[in-house]
Amino acid sequence: MNTAPALEATGLTKRYGRRTALSDCTLSVPAGHVVGLVGPNGAGKSTLLQLACGLLTPTSGTLRVLGERPGSGPAQLARVGFVAQDSPVYARLTVSEHLRLGERLNPGWDAPLAARRIARLGLDPEQRAGGLSGGQRSQLALTLAVAKRPDLLILDEPVAALDPLARREFHQGLMEHVAEYGTSVILSSHLITDLERTCDHLVTLVGSRVRLAGDVEDLLATHFRLTTARRDPGSLPPGLEVVREQHTERQSTFVVRSVIDVPDPAWEMEPLGLEDLVLLYMAQDPQGRTAGARRKQDREQGVRP
Repeated sequence: MNTAPALEATGLTKRYGRRTALSDCTLSVPAGHVVGLVGPNGAGKSTLLQLACGLLTPTSGTLRVLGERPGSGPAQLARVGFVAQDSPVYARLTVSEHLRLGERLNPGWDAPLAARRIARLGLDPEQRAGGLSGGQRSQLALTLAVAKRPDLLILDEPVAALDPLARREFHQGLMEHVAEYGTSVILSSHLITDLERTCDHLVTLVGSRVRLAGDVEDLLATHFRLTTARRDPGSLPPGLEVVREQHTERQSTFVVRSVIDVPDPAWEMEPLGLEDLVLLYMAQDPQGRTAGARRKQDREQGVRP
């Protein structure tokens, strides 16, 4: 049994001239998971996914997808399905012509699977793709990706332009496929509510760097909002990593990453939701520092606010 990670990067960097799109990315994404890839615009999400598909080559560092170099040959390409941001389909081709094209281009094409999906979606096989709604085009693009029966499915914000109903139908179709075939998925999205319903692993990119990665359940179980009487963060016990701090005259509020039990029953420890967790790390500056860390460094350097 192949236990290679779905994606494994070491020091991965991609530059376009003077602009760095992805910087020193070291990451291991386990196979068999639905992975949410989040971050602000320009963080490097699309670059990472295009590198994983073999559409781009790294400037430096290494990248392995399913244990192999991306785009290393037809066999490796056949193991990866990709749906880009604009759910690309050919406007002049009919739905059935798309399926015939998919069959000719992909040696592992599952024609019954494609036919079942098209029938269940109620798509007219003779309808040209240019006449489909945005949601229907996205579903057609997803059908083309899953019918090649990939081991890894990469989705780059495929539902960003869809209405809520079309988004829900897309995700339902995706999760049905994952449940039936066990496909690994990496899904880039700005829509945290969608990720909450589908993803069990999270990767956050900010400023072209990985800021947070891990199983969603573990990340939520170790991040808390801690409220105490006013105190310096340096006085907190070892095992509480301060990610953000706020202070009033009498009270301190810390967001901490904790690997210990609460040492003081008087402290209020409130768990974070996924959206709060993502926004917390997205608020870091390009050097990965939180607001509290920036203030601390400024104080040490004598910089006035």
